[in-house]
Amino acid sequence: MTEPRPPIAVVRTGAANVASVCAAIERAGFTPRLTGEPGDIEHAEKVVLPGVGEFGTVARRLRELGVDGPLRERMLAGRPTLAICLGMQLLARHSEESLGVHGLGVVESRVRRFEDTTLRIPQLGWNAVVADQGARYLTPGFAYFANSYRMTECPDGWTAARADHGGPFIAALEKDGVLACQFHPELSGPWGRDLIDRWLGKAVDSAPDEFERPSVDAVMPRVIPCLDVKDGRVVKGVKFQGLRDAGDPVELARAYEAQGADELVILDVSATPEGRGHAVETVAAVRRALSIPLTVGGGVREPDDAGRLLDAGADKVGVNTAAVEKPSLISELAARFGVQCTVVAIDAARRESGAGWEVVTRSGTHRTGIDAVMWCAESERRGAGEILLTSWDRDGTRKGYDLDLLRGVTGTVRLPVIASGGVDTAEHLAEGIEAGATGVLAASIFHDKDHTVGSVKSEMAGLVRTPLRRLAPAGGPGVSA
Repeated sequence: MTEPRPPIAVVRTGAANVASVCAAIERAGFTPRLTGEPGDIEHAEKVVLPGVGEFGTVARRLRELGVDGPLRERMLAGRPTLAICLGMQLLARHSEESLGVHGLGVVESRVRRFEDTTLRIPQLGWNAVVADQGARYLTPGFAYFANSYRMTECPDGWTAARADHGGPFIAALEKDGVLACQFHPELSGPWGRDLIDRWLGKAVDSAPDEFERPSVDAVMPRVIPCLDVKDGRVVKGVKFQGLRDAGDPVELARAYEAQGADELVILDVSATPEGRGHAVETVAAVRRALSIPLTVGGGVREPDDAGRLLDAGADKVGVNTAAVEKPSLISELAARFGVQCTVVAIDAARRESGAGWEVVTRSGTHRTGIDAVMWCAESERRGAGEILLTSWDRDGTRKGYDLDLLRGVTGTVRLPVIASGGVDTAEHLAEGIEAGATGVLAASIFHDKDHTVGSVKSEMAGLVRTPLRRLAPAGGPGVSA
């Protein structure tokens, strides 16, 4: 009879990626056990330190729990510990993000912000990872990153993997049983799954089949299927109206990941008009099936609403109407869950005069008069980590993105921008990247099986010429056509 595997201790830090980490551990055949007890951290065979948020907030939380000492001692001893994203940064003694706050001090490195002012920050997306010789767990591949800060030097005695975003930085560190990843292995598809399996001690037969991404030192364009959900079913319409059934969200999520999707977005299109919260059951079901990033929006009015979605399995939370009506909500979400988790979804419609665009809310039923480009800029100032920009005029029309709108926004903000609304062809997706988007979203072309994610990515590879690491030429606020 096979001996039961001991549970994997997952530190209860309040970090937002705990659900994704636990789902990845379960898919590997192990049982995660959330804990904030120092004794559990000291005695567990394997420990995971997840991390999304702000360096100082999580460092103080570890000290409040009394787990900072046990974590430091087990990592200095080389005992099996997996530290993820902010978890890796917490190994350092200091970070520019939180001056005066001490990390765990496992390594003497200092964590610094990306200083290149032409970069889109945070770095959100897939980037090449190259491992140094002698790595035990790390192999070359592509991983999903969500970070504004990074280490640049490998500490003495450690083996590193490196990536590039405006210059090389440390993507991961390993030493004995300790594996620390700046990226999110739990969201990095089959390659990330195999990395976790190796750390868990499972045999990995061979490299899995995976959609081939170009091998360049820059963040890759992200192709993102969108699932508009109502009453637990995927729906699709035109300009948010005339909704028709498009399938089961879990089945579609599995299919799109298998096709090579880089992320998935779920929007509850009726949550705000009906005055209710998002269906967390749908989010939890999709998370159990998914090993790529998941953004969820719809019905988020307070930080606790976002917290429930993150606990259910979202990696990022989108807020739209509530942020327009209460702009301080953006700052509240960023402070509590981290900039990388805070997506401001903006629906923009061309003004009736034709001069520029205004924000529309409540699933397109209310014109606010607010300049859409200026609202993107204000969202950035208030702490948004990403903009999901939808052209209300183009939604469901298959006429292509509103490129003038997109250029106006990407030329104004430094944030990553996802383009949405109107896709019919791979050329439309490539045009979105050329206009400055770092991610391109589509729905109908995938739901109706006109294209697969893999087929449009193959076509895009020969069309996209603009490197994503640099900002698009400034278009200035209020650009109009």
